[in-house]
Amino acid sequence: MASRGLQDEHGTVWHHTTTRDEGDFSIDAEPTGLAARRRAVVDLPWVWLRQVHGADLVVVTSGNASDLRGTEADALVTAEPNLVLAVQTADCVPVELHGTNGVVGLAHAGWRSIEAGVIERTVEAMAALGSYPAVTTIGPHIGPECYEFGATDLDRLAARFGDGVRSTTSDGRASLDLVRMVRAALHRAGAGAEPQTSDPWPANCTACHADRWFSHRARGETERMATVVWREP
Repeated sequence: MASRGLQDEHGTVWHHTTTRDEGDFSIDAEPTGLAARRRAVVDLPWVWLRQVHGADLVVVTSGNASDLRGTEADALVTAEPNLVLAVQTADCVPVELHGTNGVVGLAHAGWRSIEAGVIERTVEAMAALGSYPAVTTIGPHIGPECYEFGATDLDRLAARFGDGVRSTTSDGRASLDLVRMVRAALHRAGAGAEPQTSDPWPANCTACHADRWFSHRARGETERMATVVWREP
């Protein structure tokens, strides 16, 4: 999948989600091959996380980037150019926030991290840098048609994020709509930008489209896609 850019007065914000054909971007993959795959996407300094399905966040600078790699957290924000923020997914929603003043943020948004407040935390961190999310972009994730969900957890999430998060699988079982959770969390955070898909094709469900994406839920795969965002001045 080609990188896509959005220009503003601060430069160009680029984002890219890798496909199955680009290989495994799990942070525990063989290091030499993983480093080569990262360079093939963009040859700039990357910062990645050891994701824990929570709401912790790191603010990345050129001075701390190398120290933050592998930090246990689920979101990243930076106000500096030429730093590549990365999250790894195989069903959760990668959420990119392109803000004013050249600030970008990226969140790993599974249901647990959304419930914990990762979206609100990312918006707050961008606000602390004098920015407001102007464009929100989501990447490939498991769709509600494939995401059967337990009644107790679904009732709790619907009570907090609204009944719109309820959905049904393709065979009629109760399911969770992660994107509607993201939208509700953005609204709660005061960010009005409607999420856009990062992919112009309709094949965004990781469970449905084994030709393009990895899925832990559907196929038990341990490989991961990477979603990355960076700004070039």
